[in-house]
This record gives sequence, structure tokens and C-alpha cells, in this order.
Amino acid sequence: MALIEDMFKGNLVTGLAFGVGAVLLGPTVLQTIGSVVRPTANAVIKGGMVFYRETLGEIGEMASDLVAEAKAELEQGSRPDGEARGGQRQPAD
Repeated sequence: MALIEDMFKGNLVTGLAFGVGAVLLGPTVLQTIGSVVRPTANAVIKGGMVFYRETLGEIGEMASDLVAEAKAELEQGSRPDGEARGGQRQPAD
């Protein structure tokens, strides 16, 4: 910031030259920076989307495995002959 303030303190011609240069070169510089940054940002976004999709796929698979395991345990516990898990008989009251 001090560099810009020092430029405008010295003399009016330097300040005007800097302003005109910024106005003339600004769009070109911004377009160049944009053409470099855009593909990088695009790649980062795509990578994030792939990571998100893969993570959700793994979580969904784990959840379905847990649900299937819980269903199997419930079916084992609700046998009509009263057998609990592990083949042990539950005492009748």
C-alpha cells in the first residue's frame, strides 16, 4: 500500500501514467488471469464432486450392509420356537 501512496505523492504525471496504464491494461490482465484460473477452478470443482460421490457411495454401501445385518438379527431373534441368538432357549415365564 505504501508503494501506491508513494507513487501518487511524487508527481502528478506518474500518478496519471499509472492510472491510464491500469485502465488500458486492466481488462487484458484480468482476462489472462481468468484464462489461467478458470481451468484450475474447474478441475478443483470436478475433483470435489468425484470425491463427494465416491464418499456417499461408500457410506450408502456401509449403511445398507448394516441394515441387512440388523434385519438378519431381528429375524433370528423372532423365531417362533423362542430360540435366541446363539441357539440358546429362552426360559418360559
